[in-house]
Amino acid sequence: MRQHFVRSENDVDAVREDGDTARVRTTIETGLLEQRVIEYEPGRSRDRGEPRRDELLFVVAGRGTLHLGDASHALEPDTAAYIRGGETYAVENDGPDDLKLVSVSAPAEIDGKESEAARRVTIRFADQPEFRADAKRTFRYLVNQDAGCETVTQFLGVVEPCRAPDHSHVYDEVGYIVEGQGLAHIEGERLPLARGSCFHLPPLQVHCIENTGPGVMRILGVFHPSGDPASREYDAATDLDAVSTS
Repeated sequence: MRQHFVRSENDVDAVREDGDTARVRTTIETGLLEQRVIEYEPGRSRDRGEPRRDELLFVVAGRGTLHLGDASHALEPDTAAYIRGGETYAVENDGPDDLKLVSVSAPAEIDGKESEAARRVTIRFADQPEFRADAKRTFRYLVNQDAGCETVTQFLGVVEPCRAPDHSHVYDEVGYIVEGQGLAHIEGERLPLARGSCFHLPPLQVHCIENTGPGVMRILGVFHPSGDPASREYDAATDLDAVSTS
């Protein structure tokens, strides 16, 4: 497998287990993070969950209910959900349309450490504060330590038409294009991005995302270890500023 890649969700075959309402496409496996695109048909799914991996969900389209333990939580577009390792859940879709989620799982905290913050199961994008990464980019945290998740960060970024300077991060990241079109510039390649594109950026991989417009691009990102989406290990813009002032 390449060190980095971009692929469309439609390039991956969907798998459906007998008796389940879920069609699952495993789009990225990095060895640490695993990204799946899951479409739930009307009805209630089989129970799912992993004993040693946390799972972060994001609703791309449709509406339904997340059944976790004895509680039920509404699922609607732009809603995230946090499932801890060892928890079991089911998704119910009242129909008539499919309910589409992006799922990313990562190893749970080995020692069972939990955040001191109050546990949040679902988080709505509209309810989260907006932060600015630069003049053309904003983001909102969805699942991170504020939701009780210490190891992984999930966020939704909004990018206006532009090309960012080349840069890199210290974390391992997978992403999903929720809306918009553009290019991923990686090692001299121009990799097309569109709604449903999935990508992987290994730690320290120099890259940039270009929104070719005309509207905004919305990117769902999940990275490990947890941190700040605006942080940079390398930033070409900073290097240029240093040269221009020397």
